[in-house]
Amino acid sequence: MSAVQFKRVCAVGDLADPGTKAVDLDGTPLVIVKSEGEIYALDEFCTHEEVSLADGEIYDCTVECWLHGSCFDLRSGKPTGPPATKPLTTYQVRIEGDDVLVGPLDSASN
Repeated sequence: MSAVQFKRVCAVGDLADPGTKAVDLDGTPLVIVKSEGEIYALDEFCTHEEVSLADGEIYDCTVECWLHGSCFDLRSGKPTGPPATKPLTTYQVRIEGDDVLVGPLDSASN
């Protein structure tokens, strides 16, 4: 069995709380979100209109798309408010020192 690969995408210090940062993981655009001290990694673009969630508002463990107000749970990627109906993919996150490392798909993702 091969070891799970995690890659550095940014520094913890790059993130406000709450805050977001758009990053690229091997060609996959992600948004890294810090909320209430926790860090999450999700697909960057809203599943409703392909708008970057890096510009979204963070509250109650959700990210809200600025365009039409779709909300997504940071832990599961599932939409919590319309108009989006498809979930975002979530990714595993590890913190090593000041490095944010992102790994494979999170088992909670659909």
